[in-house]
Amino acid sequence: MTATGAVWRNWGRSEKIRPAHVERPKDVGAVQRAVASAASRGLHVKPVGAGHSFSGIAVAPGVQLDLHELSGVIAVDAASGRVTLGAGTNLYRLPELLKPYGLAMENMGDIDRQTIAGATATGTHGTGGRFGGLATQIVGAALVTGDGSVLRVDERENAELLPAVRLGLGALGVLVEITLQCVPEFLLHAVERAEPLEDVLDAYGERSLSDDHFEFYWFPHTDVAVTKTNTRLPFDAARRPRAPFGAWVDDELVSNGVYRAICALGTALPPLVPPVNRLAARLMGHGEFTDHSAKVFVSDRAVRFREMEYALPRETVPSALREVEQLIRRRDWRISFPVEVRSAAADDNWMSTAYGRETGYIAVHRYFRENPTEYFAAVEEIMRAHDGRPHWGKMHTRRAEDLRPAYPRFDEFLAVRERLDPAGVFENRYLRSVLGPVGVTV
Repeated sequence: MTATGAVWRNWGRSEKIRPAHVERPKDVGAVQRAVASAASRGLHVKPVGAGHSFSGIAVAPGVQLDLHELSGVIAVDAASGRVTLGAGTNLYRLPELLKPYGLAMENMGDIDRQTIAGATATGTHGTGGRFGGLATQIVGAALVTGDGSVLRVDERENAELLPAVRLGLGALGVLVEITLQCVPEFLLHAVERAEPLEDVLDAYGERSLSDDHFEFYWFPHTDVAVTKTNTRLPFDAARRPRAPFGAWVDDELVSNGVYRAICALGTALPPLVPPVNRLAARLMGHGEFTDHSAKVFVSDRAVRFREMEYALPRETVPSALREVEQLIRRRDWRISFPVEVRSAAADDNWMSTAYGRETGYIAVHRYFRENPTEYFAAVEEIMRAHDGRPHWGKMHTRRAEDLRPAYPRFDEFLAVRERLDPAGVFENRYLRSVLGPVGVTV
């Protein structure tokens, strides 16, 4: 083990820790040895990817495992479209890795810095009312369990564990390999435009189902929603990508450079936030292009923020967002960051925020130099009243005792954790709060 004096911080600067030890295993055997060694010394183990979770799910006070050496393509079955990857593979590498096989991920989120293991273990979902989150694309996995052994889970081996392992919160073991069910590569036709907020809310349920990938941003203090509608096209359709200069203006100059200045200005001079938000909605609410799926799904997010996101029964999203708008107006807050609304299909992964129900998502953000506590707490109260489930990788205050009723398979997940990690090697403070300590029934 390597002792370290370095402090680890997540991307959003909401969590930091100085691990007792850092390991950078180069193969699965090294992961096994690291886990067995830590367990024998009474140390907890947590793998870390890109640090893009805003919650404390990846915080490692004991042994931190950096899995970036476990990356790349391990195996491909081109006929079935199944690709096995090292768990430390960053999402942004996947288009390049899958291209030689003519494959793509069926759906992606709008950030691709995460590792495939971190994104799926925390429930990253993207948008699309007929498409599941990233974890639904997993058809097999290998993980190192609490005793240092390797467990393989797929349709042939330990198939009953797939609904738990696909979205395991890092509580069941260290993922070392993930097999994805990919699809033939495809294009997306993207249309971005500003629309009246009330019209968008009234049509949200229909558009989240009829459009392949629909989402929108609402800038507080405005009556405008910036909608993004992506339609899937065959890969041999005509590409009409954004011109390089136009893409630079939209992504780097406006969305990052100008918007960073806007956030900093709003922090220093809150009365300027409403007019600036109206300007931002006009600047960002236009565009139409067609390109490779990953280039359309993903946005460059360079402005640091902190985020809380809740998954709601889809039909409740419009009323919940209206309550958020009323809350901001009633408290006379100045909120510079937009509220994001997306959707996902119901799935059968036990700890998925979309388990068993058609789901809509409302995400609230604050610039990382602003204190989000009061805003997030008040919004969370609204989300809980609508039977919301918090995103595991984003900020929230929920605990095991009130999360258990929200997840019908909660006890079954805890039973798998008891089986694979009976000594609690993979525990940390966050997992103890949301699942309860290993060996204790909440």
